[in-house]
Amino acid sequence: MRLGAAMGVEAYFAELAGVLGRLDAAAVGRLVDAIRRTRDAGGMIYTLGNGGSAATASHLALDLAKNTRRPDRPNLRVFALTDNVGLLTAWANDAHYEEVFAAQLDAVVRPDDLVVAISASCNSGNVLAAVAVARAAGARTFGVTGYEGGRLESEGDDCVIVPSYNMQAIEDAHLAIVHGVMCALRDAG
Repeated sequence: MRLGAAMGVEAYFAELAGVLGRLDAAAVGRLVDAIRRTRDAGGMIYTLGNGGSAATASHLALDLAKNTRRPDRPNLRVFALTDNVGLLTAWANDAHYEEVFAAQLDAVVRPDDLVVAISASCNSGNVLAAVAVARAAGARTFGVTGYEGGRLESEGDDCVIVPSYNMQAIEDAHLAIVHGVMCALRDAG
C-alpha cells in the first residue's frame, strides 16, 4: 500500500471514531424502546431507505428478525420494504419513485406499527412520503439520519442523527447503530 493511501485510511478511521463518539446514546436508546414497545403491542416494524440506506434497512430487518430471538419473549415482527425488487420497480415504473415505500405501507401499516426510516441525506422524497403515510395511519415513525436531521427529523416522531457531513461516516455509523440496537434487544430484552 502506498503511504498516501494508508494515511487516507487512518484519517478516515480517526474521523469515524470521532463521529461514533458524538452519537447520542439516548436517541439510540429511544429507538430500542420504540422497537420494544412495538414488539410488546404485537405491532410490525417496517424498515426502509435508498442506496446504502436500503442495505442498512435490510440489515436492520435481518438482525431484528433473527438475532434478537429468545424463548422468554415474543419474536419481533419485521419487514424491510426495500427487499421486494419487483414491487419497488413496479411502483417506480407505474407511478413515481417517490411512492415506492408509501404505496407499500398504505396497504399494511397499522397504529401499533413502527416505521424505521433510514436516510443519510435526511431529505429523500420517498422516505418522507412513507413517514407521512405511517403517521396518517397512526403508526410511530423513527428516523435514522445524518447531517443535522433535515426534514426527516422534523416530520417524524423521533430521530437518531449522526452528527457528520461525511456520507461514508454517516453510513458506517448507521450500521453501528443497527448493531447496537440489535445487541440491546438481544441481551436486555
